[in-house]
Amino acid sequence: MSDTIETLGLKHGFSREAVSVLAEAMRRSGGTQAQFSHPELGGMGQWSQGGMLMIGAMNDHALKARVAALAEDLSKGTVGRQSTSPGSATPPNTSDWPSEFGSPSATGSQNGVRYAVFREERRLAIERDGHLTVYDTQDHVVAGAAQSQGRGTALRLSSQHGDIDIETLPVVHQ
Repeated sequence: MSDTIETLGLKHGFSREAVSVLAEAMRRSGGTQAQFSHPELGGMGQWSQGGMLMIGAMNDHALKARVAALAEDLSKGTVGRQSTSPGSATPPNTSDWPSEFGSPSATGSQNGVRYAVFREERRLAIERDGHLTVYDTQDHVVAGAAQSQGRGTALRLSSQHGDIDIETLPVVHQ
């Protein structure tokens, strides 16, 4: 694995430490998603297989492309195939989201809040304390989601129009 980290770092222009941070985050999820924080990777970020990536440096499109390429390479390599160790995070269960929306394009959970983005259906499902609320994302093409790292449960979405205040989205199911 050490050679893979070194090789991918050179290929994508990141330090060994930055690649290791992303690789470890992916290992915890079985290679399907990652929540990470490293200055070289744009600060705090999230990545999900299928194309969802959000980094703190959201206007640095060149960096975002490099991080996305690194994440894709890591997911195709040995990182994604490692088994998770006891106590490590597992990928969110996507089978219990509303079936009429199909498979979510992005999911996540933290601090008692779970979310799923259904890009094709233009829906966002958020579960807080066992209560599901479904929102219409309207003309927003959701490009990323991030949850607060502190005591709060704030969820921030980004789209082609910028950040989305969830409170402004119409509720379609409560």
